[in-house]
Amino acid sequence: MNCTNGMGFSRYAWRAALILAVGVLLGACATTATAPTHALAEAREAISVAEESGARQYARGELADAQDYLEMAEAAVAEESMVAAERLAERARVTAELAEARTEAAKATEINREIEQAAKALREEMQRTGEQE
Repeated sequence: MNCTNGMGFSRYAWRAALILAVGVLLGACATTATAPTHALAEAREAISVAEESGARQYARGELADAQDYLEMAEAAVAEESMVAAERLAERARVTAELAEARTEAAKATEINREIEQAAKALREEMQRTGEQE
C-alpha cells in the first residue's frame, strides 16, 4: 500500500512535521518572559523623585498609589506575570510623576499666595506713608 500524497511525502512524515510544529509553538508559549527591570527601575526612580519633591505633604494619595502599584508589579514578577508586571510598573511611574507634578503645582500656589500677601502689605504700607505726608 502506497501512503504518499502527490508530492511524494508520506502521511507519517506530515504527521511528524505537524507534531514538531505544534511542539515548537507550545514551547515558545511556555518560555518565561524576562522581568521588566527597566520599567521597575524607572518606577522606583519616579517615586524617589516625588518623595524628594515633597509629595508626602502635597500629594500623599498619589504617592501612596504609586507605591502600591510598584508593590503589585514586584508581586507580579514573583508570580512570573511579566506583562502585568510591566504595566503595573509603568502605572507606578506615571502615578509618581503625577504626584510630583501636583506637588510642584501646590508649591507654586503657595509661593503665589505669599507674593500676593507681600504685595498687599506693601500697598497698604505705601498708602499709610502717603497719607502721613
